[in-house]
Amino acid sequence: MKLGILGAGAWGTALAQIAAKGGETLLWALEDDVISAVNRIHQNPIYLPGVELDPAIRATGNFSELRDCDAWLVVTPAQHMRAVLERMPCPNMPLVLCAKGIEESSGKLLHEVAKDVCPSSPVAALSGPTFADEVAKSLPTAVTLAAEDLDLAEGLRERIARPAFRIYVSDDVAGAEIGGAVKNVLAIACGVVEGKGLGQNARAALVARGFAEMRRFGLACGAKRETLSGLSGLGDLVLTCSSKSSRNYSLGIGIGQGRSAAELLADRRTVAEGAFTAPVLARISHEKGVDMPIVNAVDALIAGRANVEQVLDELLSRPPRAEGA
Repeated sequence: MKLGILGAGAWGTALAQIAAKGGETLLWALEDDVISAVNRIHQNPIYLPGVELDPAIRATGNFSELRDCDAWLVVTPAQHMRAVLERMPCPNMPLVLCAKGIEESSGKLLHEVAKDVCPSSPVAALSGPTFADEVAKSLPTAVTLAAEDLDLAEGLRERIARPAFRIYVSDDVAGAEIGGAVKNVLAIACGVVEGKGLGQNARAALVARGFAEMRRFGLACGAKRETLSGLSGLGDLVLTCSSKSSRNYSLGIGIGQGRSAAELLADRRTVAEGAFTAPVLARISHEKGVDMPIVNAVDALIAGRANVEQVLDELLSRPPRAEGA
């Protein structure tokens, strides 16, 4: 099975490194310098520096070359996925969605966006606790691969999985995507706790209460409880809420230290998806009547409607409630 990887950022490049171990792999990139570096020196110094790439990976900027692939791993940022797919020759082949987010303009999960653009393509979602540099270096990693058709998920697992890249299959596509999207917003909140110097107790409490928000929202959207408690939900939440390798956590640290979200986002070449997911998640949760105070606080910080002291006062002054409520 020949795989095409759409997007040569850190995560796309890491997935190409994994995929190349199992067969022919084509990496589509937007930037000419990335294409040249991958093909000439087998590195991606812009997005994944210090990692020697498998020489079997071939990079291209030509959409037409992707027609020969048997499946695409779509690793473009969530907010650009629709536009990229609309430029592609719409395939009947499987699409494995590897970004984490909710489309801001429509409020749709990414598998719904893919179905809008490529209605004849089977869709799967790959999600879980995955820092790209560790995956590229073959450090042990486990992820969820979700597809409504479990035979499709099993076939993709057979092609992609490696001993150090363990894949668990699921039929809960929405649950896998919701876990990945919500954890990005909660990672920003945990970064704020770190940047503000509020302590480890506060961060642990925020992770636990944030997971309660993720679970409430996911269940309201039809996700399965076990998916939210698995790799693509709780597992990814634990990882991204505790390391500066997380772009969302690092963004939160900067906000906690007193810098504005607008200033921090303007400085970044890579995308902190949680900054785009927070407003749409706050909006959808309000429409569904799902209580998500931490998400609402992050939304206010990103939009500049409140500062850290104000959202902290609001969270700490909430009336007491039963833990399971």
